[in-house]
Amino acid sequence: MSGAYPQSLYEIRMEGWKALTERLGPAGAMRFMMQYDPGHGDYSKERHEIFAGVTIEELLEFIGPGEPEPPEADRR
Repeated sequence: MSGAYPQSLYEIRMEGWKALTERLGPAGAMRFMMQYDPGHGDYSKERHEIFAGVTIEELLEFIGPGEPEPPEADRR
């Protein structure tokens, strides 16, 4: 890592990208970065509007039993 001086946001991003590409390779680093989308809007407010008047029981019924999650090793 660079010296002890305060780093700019650009320098921090570059150091982070360097660490990711060294560890994961360019494709893996890009896949990692694509998981992070800042989105837009106010989800906290929106979810209250979306789910107003919906009970937990109704949500669970709508979701259904689903599929069991695979063991951690199989999630690749």
